[in-house]
Amino acid sequence: MSTLKVPVNPRDHIRGGPNATVTLVEYGDYQCPFCAAANPVVRLLENRFGPALSVIFRHFPLIEVHPFAGTAAEAAEYAGDHALFWDMHDTIFANQHRLSIQLLFSIAGTLRLSQIGLRDSITGSLHADKIQADFIGGVRSGVNGTPTFFVNGRRHEGSFAAPELAASIQAAMNALAPAR
Repeated sequence: MSTLKVPVNPRDHIRGGPNATVTLVEYGDYQCPFCAAANPVVRLLENRFGPALSVIFRHFPLIEVHPFAGTAAEAAEYAGDHALFWDMHDTIFANQHRLSIQLLFSIAGTLRLSQIGLRDSITGSLHADKIQADFIGGVRSGVNGTPTFFVNGRRHEGSFAAPELAASIQAAMNALAPAR
């Protein structure tokens, strides 16, 4: 079983309980239809497990087949500079069927982000090092497609269907529970 080679670190965007029992790391691509399908599942599990679960999204843009994935990752990171990463993240996935440069600028406007700042971030690839570091960390961890999930550092080998992913999260929680 593969393990997460790059530990959770301050550069990661984390949603959920700061003292969570379980950490779910997703390597994803904003243009991947499977990642878009997984996003509401992850949100459902966040609600189900509450503060016991923290979620991290790391970029794994497959730009050879998804030409807007890298630009979308850059837009999400730009939003992250303004504490709006998850807002941008969720809105991109909710509108993935029409992913384009225009959509990214529209989302930025809705989030009250500077469109000039977004333009500069995209054209200057200002977050390319973070996106590339995520990608390389994914490769080192055995990621070869998206979405790929790690539960407390161990690769989730099942599907991203809610019952299977929830079972992995629950198993990780049970493994940490004190013996009776």
